[in-house]
Amino acid sequence: MGKFAWEGTTRSGQVMKGEMEAPSVEAVQAQLRTQGIAPGPIKERGKGLDLEINIPGFEPKVTTKDIVIFTRQFATMIDAGLPLVQCLDILSKQQENKTFKTVLTQVKEDVESGSTFADALKKHPKAFDSLYVNLVAAGEIGGILDTILNRLAAYIEKALKLKKQVKSAMTYPATIVGIAVIVIAVILVFVIPQFQSVFESFGAQLPLPTRVVIFLSELLQAYFIAIIVACFVIVKGLKLIYKTPKGELLFDALFLKLPVMGPLVRKVAVAKFTRTLGTMITSGVPILDGLDIVAKTAGNKIVENAIYRVAQSISEGKTIAEPLEKSGVFPSMVCQMIAVGEQSGSIDTMLNKVADFYDDEVDDAVGNLTAMMEPLLMLFLGVAVGGLVIAMYLPIFQMGSAIG
Repeated sequence: MGKFAWEGTTRSGQVMKGEMEAPSVEAVQAQLRTQGIAPGPIKERGKGLDLEINIPGFEPKVTTKDIVIFTRQFATMIDAGLPLVQCLDILSKQQENKTFKTVLTQVKEDVESGSTFADALKKHPKAFDSLYVNLVAAGEIGGILDTILNRLAAYIEKALKLKKQVKSAMTYPATIVGIAVIVIAVILVFVIPQFQSVFESFGAQLPLPTRVVIFLSELLQAYFIAIIVACFVIVKGLKLIYKTPKGELLFDALFLKLPVMGPLVRKVAVAKFTRTLGTMITSGVPILDGLDIVAKTAGNKIVENAIYRVAQSISEGKTIAEPLEKSGVFPSMVCQMIAVGEQSGSIDTMLNKVADFYDDEVDDAVGNLTAMMEPLLMLFLGVAVGGLVIAMYLPIFQMGSAIG
C-alpha cells in the first residue's frame, strides 16, 4: 500500500485535494470516481521513515481556515449523496493538521456508534463552537445539512474577514509605536551617555531639555530591569482585572467610548450580532437559543448584556428592537430596521441586510482609521526622535553662539 497525493474536480466544478492510501494510482482514480470526483494529477508520496513526536501542549491548533475548508468539502460530498460516515472517513484521512485529523476520526467513530453528527461535534468545543453545533443540529432535524453547511462556511469566512480587518487596523499603529519605543530606548541607553561625557567638560549649566533627556537616560540605565518588570506587572494586573466581572464590564464600556476606536468597535459588534443571529434564524434555530449563543460569542460585555435583555423581552412576549435601542450600543437605524423585520415577519432577511451594510461600514472605518493614524504616528515619531536630537544639540549650538 502506498500513500498518494491527489487532486480532483467535483461535479459542481470545485477543486479538491487530499491524500489516500491505495495499492496503485489506478485504485486511487477508481476510489475518487466512486465519490463523484473527476481525478486530476496523482503523485505517490516518497517512502521513508515518518516520525511523529507529539509533545503535550504543542499540538497544532485547529484554525478557522481548517474549519472552513472542512465545511465546504463536507457540504459538497453530502450534496453529492455520499453517506455521512464515508464523508468523515475521507476528510479525516486527507486532513494534514494532526489535531484536526484526530478530532474528525473521533467524530466519525461516534457517528458510527449511533450518535448524531451534532452530538459528536459537541464533544470537541475547541474545534466546533456552540454556533456550529446548533446549526448542524438544525440541519440534521430539517434534512438540509448540505445547505446549512454552506451557510456555515459563508458565515465563518465573513467572520474571519471581519476579524482580520480589525486586527490589521490594530497591528499597524501598535507596530509603529513599538518600534519607536525601542529606538528611543536605544538612543537613551547607548547614544545619550556619549553626549553626556562631552557636555560635562563644558563646565556650564545645560539647557532644560538637555537636562531632562540626560535624567531620563540615567533613570533608564539605573532601573532598566525594574522598569521592564513594572510594565509586565501593570499589563498582567490589567489582564487580571479584565477577567473579573466588574473589570470586564468597565473595560468593555471604555472600549465603546474611545474617541477613535469606539465607533469601530461598535460597528464590529453590530455586524457580528446581526450576521450571527440572521444566520441562525435562517437555518431554523429557535430565536431564544440563537440569542443565547450570540450573547456568549459577542466579545463585549455591554453587547452581551443587551442581547440577554432582548432574550428576556422576547420571553415576555415583547419585541427585539425595544431593548436593543435602550442599550445605547445599537444605532437607531439598526433598531428601526429590525422592528420593520419583526412586523413583516422577515427578521432573518432584515438582519442579513443590516449585516451586509455594516460589513461595508467596517471596511470604511478601517480604511479611515488607517489613513488617520499614519500622519499621527509620523507626528509622534518626529516629535519623539526629533525632540531627543534637538535636546542633545542645544548645548553645542549655545557653545557655538558663545564662541561667535
